[in-house]
Amino acid sequence: MTETALESLAVTGRRVTFTYHRDRELPDAPVHPGIVTGTEPGLNGALLAQVRLDGTRCTLTPPADYEGLTYLDEVVPVPDLPMGRFLPVADDRNAFYEKAGVLLAPIGEDGEDWVIVTGDAVKARAAAAEYAEETGVDLGYVDFDALEPCWAVFEWEAEGSDCPWTVRWDATEGEVMAVRIHYLPA
Repeated sequence: MTETALESLAVTGRRVTFTYHRDRELPDAPVHPGIVTGTEPGLNGALLAQVRLDGTRCTLTPPADYEGLTYLDEVVPVPDLPMGRFLPVADDRNAFYEKAGVLLAPIGEDGEDWVIVTGDAVKARAAAAEYAEETGVDLGYVDFDALEPCWAVFEWEAEGSDCPWTVRWDATEGEVMAVRIHYLPA
């Protein structure tokens, strides 16, 4: 496809479907709906399409001629991302993992600290142990005595931020959308 044809397809607001490269050879490859939020130049002048999949906050930047990207006829206004406080749910794309029946999210530059969404210290320990085992962290290096219970508020960040969300643990009981968590520093 020529660059001009790609530029006419990869327009802001165009609805698309996207299939991850890892899934393209599957007989029933999952197809994810999304929207083009813009374009940018890539290496050697290639055009990259900025694509936000429905229900996510992160932007993928595949080449505009990527075989797993299908341009649909519909062009609509790009919806604003939700901002402000939110209640976390299990979602690998936003790094909230369900472990031992509760949510755990690695935070910090290297994901070395963990936020465990529960007020129950026993459940927090179990979730941390399960996550450590699954990620290859030696349990001997996990200081479970450092588990710190507190109230926290999760907030969405603007698109393009280093992290899609932040957590404030200076919240108080009864504050809007405050949840009980345990914080486990590295």
